[in-house]
Amino acid sequence: MNPHDMNPARRGGWLPLTLLVFALVLLAMAALLMGGAGAAYRFGALALGEAFTTLRYGAYTALAAGGVGLIALAVAIWYRRLKTALVGGLVIVGTVALLATPFHLWQRAQEVPPIHDITTDTNDPPVFEALVSAREEAPNAVDYPGEVTARQQSEAYPDIQPLVIQAPLPTVLSAAEAAVLDHGWELVAVTPDTIEATATTRWFGFKDDVVIRLRETDDGIRVDMRSASRVGRSDLGTNAARIRDYLAALERRVGG
Repeated sequence: MNPHDMNPARRGGWLPLTLLVFALVLLAMAALLMGGAGAAYRFGALALGEAFTTLRYGAYTALAAGGVGLIALAVAIWYRRLKTALVGGLVIVGTVALLATPFHLWQRAQEVPPIHDITTDTNDPPVFEALVSAREEAPNAVDYPGEVTARQQSEAYPDIQPLVIQAPLPTVLSAAEAAVLDHGWELVAVTPDTIEATATTRWFGFKDDVVIRLRETDDGIRVDMRSASRVGRSDLGTNAARIRDYLAALERRVGG
């Protein structure tokens, strides 16, 4: 028997290791492109369209890394290069991890309507006042979009409804303000019956504006809320989820 055949480094020659290094380089490039796209937009280095293009190229690069990693894994198994096979498997796992979030966002885009302004009161939506100037500088409108958006919201998010709390108005206002701060939103204005704030998404740093309105009724304090994105046609369900989460937190805070 040739002694070289017993040496794992000789099995398959340079091919398994070369494929593995190529897959690792592609995976690192994908991580840089995908992770950097959001940061570059957030700090003004890229326009939104350019950031999304960078993200898309990062996803393509991640797919390429996964493909090369799979080939490297198969070649390493064939030549019994176990350590190389292990790293090839880790490249595939890394690819899946990188693509998980974009894939989830793509899925959400197929499931929700292309709207970005959600409110618990589509007939008389809470209005922005302190945030008017900030929203006028953004692509999306200050005013609620109207009947078409209301109909799409009703069909997609029928659970987005006002919250009625049996407690004094000052108590509800104080709890509502505390809940805003608990969520990490930037508090912009507080009046005796309204709160305006801005929420910033983690990855791209998108600004979504929130207005919370309190009204006294025979049944208690009615809490209406509106959450609207400054940019983008579709919010991928973010604003509806924000309203659900906030109102649930507020209800817990005041004990129902």
